[in-house]
Amino acid sequence: ISRMHFQWDWLCLGVLIISSVTAEIENEENRDTDIEVEDFDKQSEDDGIDKDKSSLEVVYQTPKPTGEVYFTETFDGILAGWVLSKTKKEDTDDNIAKYDGRWEVEELKENTVPGDRGLVLKSMAKHHAISAMLTKPFIFDNKPLIVQYEVNFQEGIDCGGAYIKLLSRSDDLDLEYFFDKTPYTIMFGPDKCGEDYKLHFIFRHKNPKTGEYDEKHAKRPDVDLKKFYSDKKTHLYTLVLKPDDTFEMLIDQSVVSKGSLLEDMVPPVNPPKEIEDPNDKKPDDWDERLKIPDPNAVKPDDWDEDEPSKIEDPDAVKPEGWLDDEPEYIPDPSAKKPEDWDEEMDGEWEAPQIPNPKCETAPGCGQWVRPMMNNPNYKGKWKPPMIENPNYQGIWSPRKISNPDYFQDLHPFEMTTVSAIGLELWSMTSDIYFDNFIICSEKEVADRWAADGWGLKKLVASANEPGMFAQLVTAAEDHPWLWVLYILTLALPVGLGVLFCWPAKKIDEDIDFKKPDIPKPVTKGELEQEGQDLEDDEVELEGGKENEEEIAED
Repeated sequence: ISRMHFQWDWLCLGVLIISSVTAEIENEENRDTDIEVEDFDKQSEDDGIDKDKSSLEVVYQTPKPTGEVYFTETFDGILAGWVLSKTKKEDTDDNIAKYDGRWEVEELKENTVPGDRGLVLKSMAKHHAISAMLTKPFIFDNKPLIVQYEVNFQEGIDCGGAYIKLLSRSDDLDLEYFFDKTPYTIMFGPDKCGEDYKLHFIFRHKNPKTGEYDEKHAKRPDVDLKKFYSDKKTHLYTLVLKPDDTFEMLIDQSVVSKGSLLEDMVPPVNPPKEIEDPNDKKPDDWDERLKIPDPNAVKPDDWDEDEPSKIEDPDAVKPEGWLDDEPEYIPDPSAKKPEDWDEEMDGEWEAPQIPNPKCETAPGCGQWVRPMMNNPNYKGKWKPPMIENPNYQGIWSPRKISNPDYFQDLHPFEMTTVSAIGLELWSMTSDIYFDNFIICSEKEVADRWAADGWGLKKLVASANEPGMFAQLVTAAEDHPWLWVLYILTLALPVGLGVLFCWPAKKIDEDIDFKKPDIPKPVTKGELEQEGQDLEDDEVELEGGKENEEEIAED
């Protein structure tokens, strides 16, 4: 029985370890964000897409908008309407100020969808600027603004951005002179340098009192964005602004950040009603000391400030065998003066010092000195104890006055009209892929556009995912401790098989316990006695039956 318990314990342990490995792999696959990604199965069925086919068998058709749009671009045809900037970046050295970064229209390097092309930033460590006019301007009135596009960091990203700018409408807007100072209304998209992963949403707010513009930044998303920059997959970035002054930022149709334009922007849209008076000054007699030395305290008479903190240990005794006459170091007897030693130039030659070998077996050499110990009479410099300050007035702060620049904008959604879209970027990594831009007001239109473009890329990437073994190796590279679980998982079936199937050695107790009874010879007299006993038993049974019948009749 104890052996069976031992085997079942091992079996349970094996099941637990295998379950933990399986759970870790599933967790790695589903750890993109904390929010569930919307399913494209239904839309793919509507489009007649067979998910069992490989990426080479996918039939791609250029997405077409299904409702009102303000701008769309798939880059599948000629690059019409896009204008390269011919100007220079301000406040930059002339040799790198020019927007001479190269753009190309080409297919993805990996997980290619035949026929689907995008705009690719090709140059490294150069400034890039390209822009296009919207089909019609977007006016911030009673309709939401939805901005959506795809990005793929095909070579990863060291330092650079993939954000877009929605340029403000103006009479003097010239796309050939689009540069970093061109007025924009909204900036949105991914940006990364070093280990700082960002998803920008910035809008320029017009001060109703001064007419000046200030940048308002959305708070950083709480989601870990690292994977979107390193997995070399195409990701869908969406910004939704609503007339109720709320916003949402989504990656792959999952909300990663949302909030209010009035409450979740830095700095706030509306300034405070009151500010500190810049002309107010702290009075000279203002006492901010919470505690002060007790003025009535007196140093005790027995307080000796001259006592040292350390003294020689009076109880210390020199160890036996201490060699007082032996130095700790002696000249090296084997050392010889170099032949090129010049005493006039180098001085008198002296052999280098080495530890005295006689001191190796002795407790010490040289003059013995008592060790130091803490002085029990040491008290240090006397200071009066601290007491509550009876004159404490608190921490001074300037008085509040009405903010002369105060205003209240209850609807910051009503931004400056947008008339163009632009990419003004600098990157230390090339081959950043952009595709399928759309600006609209209806979520259904944006979702359908995403299904026809990004949805296909997602299906192709899923079909080209590595096998289970490659996924296990990749997971172990990120978490080396998984190798221990893999080894245990492989070793357990073998160990359990041996444990259950290998013939066990029989011990003497088991043999005795399972030994069958040996028949004994029976004599004639014993057989006659057993027959007589059986007859007596039958008579007793018949008598018992007659008694039962009489009782039943009564």
